[in-house]
Amino acid sequence: MTISLAQFITENGLEPFVLSATQTEGFITAMAAAPNLIDPSEWLAFMWGGEEEAPFNNHEQLEAYATIIIDMWNQQRDALLSNEWQWPDVCALSDAEIVNQATREYCEGMLQGWTLARDDWETLMPEDSQENALLGGVLLSISLLFDPESALATMDELGAAELAQFEEIFNGMPVMLCGLTMRANQMVEQQ
Repeated sequence: MTISLAQFITENGLEPFVLSATQTEGFITAMAAAPNLIDPSEWLAFMWGGEEEAPFNNHEQLEAYATIIIDMWNQQRDALLSNEWQWPDVCALSDAEIVNQATREYCEGMLQGWTLARDDWETLMPEDSQENALLGGVLLSISLLFDPESALATMDELGAAELAQFEEIFNGMPVMLCGLTMRANQMVEQQ
């Protein structure tokens, strides 16, 4: 029986020391979408805040955690490249808060992960390229879903509140993110 990341974190008392399971999954999704594969050994420490010392009791615990992370990365990468990625079941829209807390955490993790691959994205899809519009659309959508209240307020100030169609953004994210990942992969293979 495989253990879920959330269960592993809880059973080992790691909640105060590592990103939440939802943030972690968002981070891993960003790493899986990256145009150039980044070895997990280069980003695994970000799961516990980039500290040099891992918060695990022993090497076996670290190894079990890393295995869960790498398995999750493989699943996310496969789903993105096969156009099958979907929001995790815990992520949803909310009548009261536009999106639920899990969606915010997932998007926060994705934005954190994007920062690590930013140079690769900017090199592959420079500002003046057609592909940059796709990249910008995905990043804007993730940002809007991470903090929808601020986005609404800003758009309202600009007289553009009608642009904030969060349901469409949320529902369109799988197509956009898969499309971006597949296009980046195609471009990297052509280089």
